[in-house]
Amino acid sequence: MLKGALIGVGHVAVHGHLPGWKATAEVDIVAAADARPERRVALAAAYPEARWYDTAEDLLSTERLDFVDICTPPDTHAMLVRQALARSLHVLCEKPLVLSPEELRGLPAMAVEKERTLFTVHNWKHAPLLAKISELARSGAIGEARRVRWETLRERPAAAVGDAPNWRIDPAQSGGGVLVDHGWHALYVLTQWLPAAPRTIAATLEIRKYHDFPIEDTADIFLVYPEASAEIFLTWAAEERANRVELWGTGGRLSADGGTLALSDADGTRRLQEWRFPSLSEGSHHPDWFAGVIAEFLGEINEPKAHGRNLAEASFCANVLALAKESSRRGGEPLPIERVIARRRR
Repeated sequence: MLKGALIGVGHVAVHGHLPGWKATAEVDIVAAADARPERRVALAAAYPEARWYDTAEDLLSTERLDFVDICTPPDTHAMLVRQALARSLHVLCEKPLVLSPEELRGLPAMAVEKERTLFTVHNWKHAPLLAKISELARSGAIGEARRVRWETLRERPAAAVGDAPNWRIDPAQSGGGVLVDHGWHALYVLTQWLPAAPRTIAATLEIRKYHDFPIEDTADIFLVYPEASAEIFLTWAAEERANRVELWGTGGRLSADGGTLALSDADGTRRLQEWRFPSLSEGSHHPDWFAGVIAEFLGEINEPKAHGRNLAEASFCANVLALAKESSRRGGEPLPIERVIARRRR
């Protein structure tokens, strides 16, 4: 049985991760660390025997573990990942893995050197609706993918635990606004549908509603691939909570709105098949999606040849989001992606 520990016991850990670990027979959560002592109650409800630490440093220096599950605000991720890898632990980390390509530098090499898995929680690709789109796209149901339209609409950012200040709207902690919070999800899901690397990115970040926030509440991104394109629209300034996805191919079209997924002919005039799933906008912690993350994480641990698959997705997200910010600073100028990522890998 693998022994794991949580670092950070906030909402996502308690409502998203712990139910998944409790249902996994080959894993035992033996400890946790959080600077907020009141969070100990939430841990004890799931794992009453788990040991408690006030700091990650105390936990890492005391416990004999196989892995850690990092659920702290994003600005702490790179430091905690480095500390865990230095102790030869496998690492599962909430997204975003890092706040910048500079923070990523050296971590993949460290994971290879230690022969450990470094894995980011890419849970959205395990949502039943999105997993079905991936299955249909791989099966050739719509031919060759040519265009994607992704919309994430929210009325506000997700809240933090209790009365604590919301780290999502603090750029020092979050690394950005809606672009990082939801754009990371969109980008790794797109790698399942458009496997070729995009060539350019153009992005516009703006504040439409929350003018007191020091970060953007709306992001518009356009990616150009060798034979396809992708439009990503993200906002915390909507009047509804919704997710919509459209995937056009040479032989058909997939459209998702809420929990409904439809397959149509190429011009969208004739609906061929329809499926119903839980809506992508239901809830924020998605414990049912986390089961797929666990399976993938354990798969990489148990199969050394699989090491790095998820990390490649996370590296792609970190690099592309950095370029999106730069494009917006330049007034939405299209920027090359392939050459930049290749240079950073070196």
